[in-house]
Amino acid sequence: MHPILFKVGPITIHSYGFMIAIGMIAAIVLSLYRGKKLGFNTEVIMDLGLYGIFGGIIGAKVLFWIVEFPNIIHDTNYIFKTLGNGFVVYGGIIGGILSGYIYSRIKKIDFFNYLDLIVPAIALAQGFGRIGCFETGCCYGRETSSSIGVIFQNSSYAPNGVPLIPTQLFSSAGDFLIAAILLYYASKFKSKRKGQVSALYMILYSIGRFTIEIFRGDPRGSVGILSTSQFICIFMFLIGIYVFAFFNKGKKHGN
Repeated sequence: MHPILFKVGPITIHSYGFMIAIGMIAAIVLSLYRGKKLGFNTEVIMDLGLYGIFGGIIGAKVLFWIVEFPNIIHDTNYIFKTLGNGFVVYGGIIGGILSGYIYSRIKKIDFFNYLDLIVPAIALAQGFGRIGCFETGCCYGRETSSSIGVIFQNSSYAPNGVPLIPTQLFSSAGDFLIAAILLYYASKFKSKRKGQVSALYMILYSIGRFTIEIFRGDPRGSVGILSTSQFICIFMFLIGIYVFAFFNKGKKHGN
């Protein structure tokens, strides 16, 4: 659609990076707003946000290289060629959560209390990020003859001139919906156990991502008949079910 948002002299603002930035800002603002209302330490929220972003970028890059390992074997310079592009969302989720967990252990704070606070903001940020994907043309869908098809004319990733399923927009809408559901659940069920909001995110996101992958048309890694993301979805869904139903049983939220 519009991979370049605008240019100001020698400075080029790309749509994907701009939407990622908007998503990050929105996530931090939402987390700080809710955290302040609920009595959380806002300094810790900021630290978790920054470390989560850093860990998420590293995780997304590392998982991309794992998926692209056959290409790395054939071209030893492939890693350097893809330093600025090629990220896997699941790697970002894993890396962000892992960095947050390490920070929580070092600072001796309750990891699940803060994770439950932040996960709705993570889903919100993903929604903005997928709009960036649509503008760039990455993560595109399969060709379609239906009326929902979109045609890219200036994409370096998607096939140009043919109608494609707008999987990026469906993903974005799904992420925004998940954020809304998590916010509702967090406010409605204040006596919930620790980890349940995070678990609900894992369940909903894995279902949505598994479904969206069916309609994706871009080349990506696979495990048997499943895409790499679908394979990870299965484990994420099962872990989410376990955490939601059994983990921290009897332990309520508290700051």
